[in-house]
Amino acid sequence: MADNARAKKLADLIREVVAQKLQRGIKDPRLGSHVTITDTRVTGDLREATVFYTVYGDDEERAGAAAGLESAKGILRSEVGKAAGVKFTPTLTFVADALPENAKTIEDLLDKARASDAKVREVSSGAAYAGEADPYRKPGDEDEDTPQ
Repeated sequence: MADNARAKKLADLIREVVAQKLQRGIKDPRLGSHVTITDTRVTGDLREATVFYTVYGDDEERAGAAAGLESAKGILRSEVGKAAGVKFTPTLTFVADALPENAKTIEDLLDKARASDAKVREVSSGAAYAGEADPYRKPGDEDEDTPQ
């Protein structure tokens, strides 16, 4: 079984090789410049690699990019094998990264929080204190509660 450092190095190498090959080597029009490799993970036995990618575009472009990556899997695996020089080249699995969807969800939640803060600020702008402006006792103030 390989150690985690070796798996991490192999994952980094796979990410770089796949990204460079997608950018320069593969002529598939479905894999244009809108495909980005975000992360790569390799199992502990170095047999399987999961490559996470994002596609900036609509659903049709995402489906086309997934089909293009699936058809280019063999070429990409052979390039990884040449670059890695390991006994067994890991099988590549491409998974669409949920990063853009998560970022959009977070942005929507932040927009709701900003709107709520603005509403609270608007309501509190004309409000007055329930008691005095400074509710704390100060030395020298006369207290009715203290017996003399």
